[in-house]
Amino acid sequence: MGAPERQAPRVVEVTARDLPVHCPMPGTPVWSMHPRVFLDVAKAGELLCPYCGTRYVYKGEAPRGH
Repeated sequence: MGAPERQAPRVVEVTARDLPVHCPMPGTPVWSMHPRVFLDVAKAGELLCPYCGTRYVYKGEAPRGH
């Protein structure tokens, strides 16, 4: 029996329309759920989820004020 094959980390591109971003995203399979964490990807440009390692990349201009 060999070592289990590792999957490449998932990359999710998001835009201003997707804000606020949280992981797991809607539609995530139940087997891969973890506690919800909000990610300020618009400010950082790109962030990793601390639970599952999914990389969120912001595409577009940074939102202006609220």
